[in-house]
Amino acid sequence: MSERKVLNKYYPPDFDPAKIPKLKLPKDQQYVVRLMAPFSMRCKTCGGCIYKGKKFNARKETVQNEVYLGLPIFRFYIKCTHCLAEITFKTDPKNTDYAMEHGATRNFQAEKLLEEEEKRLQKEREEEELNNPMKVLENQTKDSKLEMEILENLQELKELNQRQANMDFEAMLKQYKELEEEQRRKEQEEDEQEMKAMLEQAQNHRLLVDSNSNEEQAKPRRNLMAQTKPTDILQEDPLPQSKKLRTESWEWSVGKLSTKAQLAGLVARRKQKPDPALENGMETRGTAANTGSLPAAAAMSSLGLLGVYSDSEDSASD
Repeated sequence: MSERKVLNKYYPPDFDPAKIPKLKLPKDQQYVVRLMAPFSMRCKTCGGCIYKGKKFNARKETVQNEVYLGLPIFRFYIKCTHCLAEITFKTDPKNTDYAMEHGATRNFQAEKLLEEEEKRLQKEREEEELNNPMKVLENQTKDSKLEMEILENLQELKELNQRQANMDFEAMLKQYKELEEEQRRKEQEEDEQEMKAMLEQAQNHRLLVDSNSNEEQAKPRRNLMAQTKPTDILQEDPLPQSKKLRTESWEWSVGKLSTKAQLAGLVARRKQKPDPALENGMETRGTAANTGSLPAAAAMSSLGLLGVYSDSEDSASD
């Protein structure tokens, strides 16, 4: 396998290259080469565009009777990608470019046209200077003025660069850092003020809530102290269903004995009129007994109206 890669061939000692017969090829023989479009072009047949860099399998031939400084000029044949029309262009060693020849038109190129226009103006100027010496002086004065303007512009640019070079970038950076620190300090102060304001607002709200709660707690106490009348007991809210006391079976017919303490305030005692006999010292035991039983009879009558019986009444009836 390594033998097929050998580059040095064997030449016998009696080898004479002059004896090798030369092939007689036609001068306009064409070769197939692979190339890319040197510029963007537009087909004249179909109007399709071929962009720069498009690859083609082109036919190459040498142009007859055209040479530039001993360099041959080559012609290339390609086909349009849309309509398969034949397009030809050739090399231009004079301008180091390619020249369009047939089948298409080269697209607009401003740079190429500008160069051509400059060359044309330079050629016309040279022709004028050869026949007119005054034109030479005018052109020289114009060139000198143009040079002076260019020098002035360069001087201005140098002064501007020197001004920028004299600037202290470290001082600028230091000043910028100071501004940043001052701005950051202001932001921190504003944040602290906002936090203080929020804390004060929260404290005021808490004080208002505490004062309202204290007032609500004080109101029931005042109400309890205000219930001094004996009839306020009847207006109190009854006990809930779960806290009601169990009633015994005998209490339905006889009644509760513990109601005396609650209903004692409902009984109003009548004031006794002073007996004139007691004042004069002429009170007897019988009269004293009769007068002493009046309050008990009044209490019994009042309790009898309410349907409540106590142990004292039972003893009085016996």
